[in-house]
Amino acid sequence: MHSLQSTAGSTSHCGPATRTAPSYEMPARIGDWQDGPVNRWSFQHVRELIPSARISRGLRPSSSQLPRLPSSLDNLRFSFGKDMVTVGEMLQATFTDAFLVLHQGRILTEQYSGSMMPSTPHLLQSVSKSITSTVAGILVGRRELFTADPVTCYVDELSGTSFDNATVRQLLDMRTGTKFVEDYANAEAEVKQYEQVIGWAPRKTCGPDDDLHSFIRNLVNDRPHGGKFEYRSILTDLLGWILERASGMRFADLVSRELWSRLGAEFDAEVTVDLHGHALADGGISATLRDLGRFGQLMLQNGWSNGRQVVPVEWVRDCWQGDRETIEAFDESTPLERCPDGMYRNNWWVRDPVRGVYYGAGVYGQRVFIHLPANVVIAKLSTWPDALNDRLGAMQMGAFEAIADSLMH
Repeated sequence: MHSLQSTAGSTSHCGPATRTAPSYEMPARIGDWQDGPVNRWSFQHVRELIPSARISRGLRPSSSQLPRLPSSLDNLRFSFGKDMVTVGEMLQATFTDAFLVLHQGRILTEQYSGSMMPSTPHLLQSVSKSITSTVAGILVGRRELFTADPVTCYVDELSGTSFDNATVRQLLDMRTGTKFVEDYANAEAEVKQYEQVIGWAPRKTCGPDDDLHSFIRNLVNDRPHGGKFEYRSILTDLLGWILERASGMRFADLVSRELWSRLGAEFDAEVTVDLHGHALADGGISATLRDLGRFGQLMLQNGWSNGRQVVPVEWVRDCWQGDRETIEAFDESTPLERCPDGMYRNNWWVRDPVRGVYYGAGVYGQRVFIHLPANVVIAKLSTWPDALNDRLGAMQMGAFEAIADSLMH
């Protein structure tokens, strides 16, 4: 707490320079906000660090009371390596901020840690990609967007750039030839320059006029479009730009109109924007736990929510069924997520394209997991110390699949 009392020998009302900081000072700064442990605070307060646009839940009544079937899953055991681990131990070990399991549309468990509450928005990181692609699917269903079209049909500023002849489908499945190294530990990687441009890191090497759209225009290719899968977040940001052009709306307003206001969402969501107001469609969305669960339930129900078809059935099924070409393109790659029999389709990671087991994933442990055979949706919000951690990711997935398996019997 601030004190106006000076120390002995001082006549200044401001006190000495060594005065302790006020307890209400923000624990994170733009230079370290994604690092553990301060990310436990910052992922719940993104709009206080980075300019953000509101994604309104609209004026329709929310389905604020999801039906409940209370059940403790904490003691459910599953195999992890040579050990048997409980779900409760997994939640503790994987830096969980919030955890939700829905079975047949009913809440089995809902848990929060620390200051996280049901009304708290939490950064989704790249689960945002799955939300963005779902809006794309809605526009495709209305024939306002065509996946076979070149991206230059929608963003003519990209004519004559590296994106000539790239298609919307190739953005959705991350199969363009774009050179964009997404190595968070490499200070020279394109992703580090990109973080400065979007306002997620201090500006050191980019100019005051650099913005997301100019960054996209200046990218180059290192191979032809249409080859193997390679995960590059910037492609979903271009998809967001295309959605704005196809709809004539700003990204945040479009997501509100087409998706968030039709989910029965309980709270507004939000998305970070750069200094020019361009939304970070690939990873900048924050939402509450229950609303993330509602999004997963929408996909589980083939795009049906609150008595209406929100997303075309054909689009939802394509997200987990895909096609042989997409599976082969995935097989040729070295993906961040382990899906040995799966693929990456429409910004979703597909573990089982036959039964329908797929998920949206974000760094630092964000997940929305959909298991059609078990009629299960799992939403998890986390703050791992590091962006990527194979062990923590495998532990989470092991628990998710054990929960789904237990509910099939």
